[in-house]
Amino acid sequence: MPATTRNKRKSITGTVTSMSGDKTVKVTSAYKIPHPRYVKQINRKTVVHAHDDKNECSLGDLVEIMETRPLSKLKRWRIIRVIEKTPEVNT
Repeated sequence: MPATTRNKRKSITGTVTSMSGDKTVKVTSAYKIPHPRYVKQINRKTVVHAHDDKNECSLGDLVEIMETRPLSKLKRWRIIRVIEKTPEVNT
């Protein structure tokens, strides 16, 4: 029998905009689409809840997330990796 392979899962990059709770972050992914009539670029965004198992993300981090099975009422994504950390500000 051949080895079974997983289905191709969606993955997107976005910015962490909120720390919703323990091991949960909100990730905003922004994109542009052309207006149907005027062809001008329109800014759109998608906000999703993602599972951060190690609590390694902070506000403003650029992360890559992947689709997964439902983990709670709203969480359907999980953090794959942190692409870019936000610089720490000493106050």
